[in-house]
Amino acid sequence: MPRVHKSTIRRARQADRHHERNRATLNTVKTLIKKVQSDVAGKKADQAKSSLLEATSAIGKAVSKGVLHRNTASRRISRLALRVNALSGSGS
Repeated sequence: MPRVHKSTIRRARQADRHHERNRATLNTVKTLIKKVQSDVAGKKADQAKSSLLEATSAIGKAVSKGVLHRNTASRRISRLALRVNALSGSGS
């Protein structure tokens, strides 16, 4: 029977903790993105702008924690900003 090393057990434990932390961060980001999209769909320009700021901040934090790749984050922020800016432009 093969021996299981202490380091293997430790790394498995750490992986579980990191997985939970990463999922929580990603779920928060997804929720904030959906909030921006619903504000845009409801034609609420002011709320969409404030929601965009929150979502941008959360996405940036996810990048710094290593949950999202920086290019993925940049793409998501860009697409959200385009929608919010289009809403603001048509509303004025």
